[in-house]
Amino acid sequence: MRSIAILAMSLALVSVAQELPGWKLVWADEFDKGTEPDPAVWNYEHGFVRNHENQFYTNKRSENVRIENGMLVIEGRKEHFKNDLFRENDARFMWFKENVMKSGERPWNMAEYAEYTSGSINTRHKKFWQYGRIEVRAKIPVGKGTWPAIWMMGERKGWPACGEIDIMEHVGKEPLNIFGTIHWLGAKQKKHSSRGAHVTNPTPQATYDDFHVYGIEWDEKQIVIFYDNNKYFTYDISLADQEDGSNPFRQPHYLLLNLAIGGGWGGPIIDDSKFPAKYYVDYVRVYEKVK
Repeated sequence: MRSIAILAMSLALVSVAQELPGWKLVWADEFDKGTEPDPAVWNYEHGFVRNHENQFYTNKRSENVRIENGMLVIEGRKEHFKNDLFRENDARFMWFKENVMKSGERPWNMAEYAEYTSGSINTRHKKFWQYGRIEVRAKIPVGKGTWPAIWMMGERKGWPACGEIDIMEHVGKEPLNIFGTIHWLGAKQKKHSSRGAHVTNPTPQATYDDFHVYGIEWDEKQIVIFYDNNKYFTYDISLADQEDGSNPFRQPHYLLLNLAIGGGWGGPIIDDSKFPAKYYVDYVRVYEKVK
């Protein structure tokens, strides 16, 4: 009986923790079941994906993505790892080999081996949302070259026309800063546009030593990005209005959680002494505004 009472108390505390004045919880992943992300919700990215990043995203490999002690763990590792997507006779590889590459070089996304592995998961075509409060409680890794992110992409169209909401990005070369950014296709310029801001912590310890809540509050007029209780950037959705009357931020978006290493923003300097680098996610929660 005592164990039942304790369980009931624990469930009550969780319920209280999820309540938020003015908001109704409509979906959550607390990462407290099993040993891997729920396949009904989460997909894995696989390979060298974007931004000339150094990591190879592995597919359903527990060393890089797993559920452990009630947390999602995304782990970046320094290791010599075979690219299982590599094909010597791949038409793209042959074109680069014959037309672009110097002797001994390979395109960044067609290397036979990776020197770093990591994980990236998303809810594309499985879970997606239009408006609400989306929040993620997470603890990010330390180290130059690390690039953890929490972000959303539109289910429709390619980038940047689909719209991108960067709820959190952090690069280890800037240990004090947490970034939030919105990306879209400018209607007049017909090219990528972006706006955002960042929060500056007083010390690196404030960035890394504890969990923080990263999130957005999103409606048909604006997207507000927050860090813990600090709402530090507001984006006017009308900036992304298109000539045909559409707007990517009035369309459903799916969620991505990943730990990149190096690349376009992570930078060329990677501190190997910080590996394995572990990115912990306690929960993802989605709320609707109470009317």
